[in-house]
Amino acid sequence: MMKTIRTYGFIVVVILMATACNTTHPKMNNSNKTAAEILGNPDYLAISYGGYRKNTRDVQPTMEELKDDMKILYAMGIRIIRTYNVHLPQAENILVAISELKKEDASFEMYVMLGAWIDCLNAWTDQAVNHYVESPRNEIEIDKAVELANKYPGIVKVLAVGNEAMVKWAESYYVQPGIILNWVSYLQTLKKENKLPKDLWITSSDDFASWGGGDTAYHNEDLEDLIAAVDYISMHTYPFHNTHYNPAFWEITSEEAKDKTQKELIDEAMLRARDFAIAQYNNVKKYMESLGVDKPIHIGETGWATISNGYYGRKGSHAADQYKQAKYYNLMRAWVKEYGVSCFFFEAFDEPWKEAHNAKGSENHFGLITVDGKAKYALWDAVDNGTFDGLTRNGVPITKTFNGVSENLYISVLPPNVLELNPN
Repeated sequence: MMKTIRTYGFIVVVILMATACNTTHPKMNNSNKTAAEILGNPDYLAISYGGYRKNTRDVQPTMEELKDDMKILYAMGIRIIRTYNVHLPQAENILVAISELKKEDASFEMYVMLGAWIDCLNAWTDQAVNHYVESPRNEIEIDKAVELANKYPGIVKVLAVGNEAMVKWAESYYVQPGIILNWVSYLQTLKKENKLPKDLWITSSDDFASWGGGDTAYHNEDLEDLIAAVDYISMHTYPFHNTHYNPAFWEITSEEAKDKTQKELIDEAMLRARDFAIAQYNNVKKYMESLGVDKPIHIGETGWATISNGYYGRKGSHAADQYKQAKYYNLMRAWVKEYGVSCFFFEAFDEPWKEAHNAKGSENHFGLITVDGKAKYALWDAVDNGTFDGLTRNGVPITKTFNGVSENLYISVLPPNVLELNPN
């Protein structure tokens, strides 16, 4: 009888211990989602991320800087970030940083869409590029991406083969779709052979035109096969750039501007910008469906810069400022939530290396947060709500741009250009 009681007591203790373990970390079992569970999930906001704080990528962000950034993004509700290459230390260091944060706090969730950079033969050299032959470095990039995906299967949920690697305006490095197709097929084979996690999603992240949503010159058999091969389509759309290159949707006539306030003109323009992005999304969807394919399409990139001394500023299309960025950000977040689409908004933080020779170049200013940790207008409410309390960037608390003074912000805000009607 005593032995029976002791045995029974031991069983009870084991059960209680197991129960205690489950209640101590209630989110533990939910902290390893698949790509299929994350993408399109409104509770898992996505964003593009680069942690570079200097005007050169020779200065890599430290582990503490990466951790600080991940904590900031987590506070914003971000749960999946997108990176662009694996040949620089930042890519692997981000995975290490997330791993350590998860060990420190079992409820911490952050996943990664890991990009493998792809380009053509002689890209970025003084030799003639060959868009039909790939760079020998591509194999090294893919091998590293495979290594990291296998090393961090609980974090890396998507591998993207190339970034805007097929779009023809990327003249210095673009490749033909067949090159991307070969690597996507290779990665899918590794999954089948259990050499990559089976629930890892494979895609390529490229301009809407590269996915068949624009010029029919992109339509070919290799693209059709690529669309069939990827697990989902990751497409880019940039109404911001089109305010210069294709401004018909952006500019307004003097008649249209009559009796409207500046704010009304801007708000209407931003609605048109959102609709422009949605139209490009739908054009990709229409092309995909014309091939008899039915799979998810998510937005791998879209964004809005806040400063420009070139095509998009005071002397250009008047697109770049923080008010318009905030409008576009909120409009796109609302649309993708309604339609079950993920949007890797470009981008989390400003990165001054992108136009190192031009501090006010628009490419340096797509971030929602400045290099020195100031939240732009899109995130002012988050500052007010205490989202960033206790968090720092570069050792400094997160505060508002323009010292939080709206009147100072509005000085930089201009309506779209008004076209004067030709009386003749």
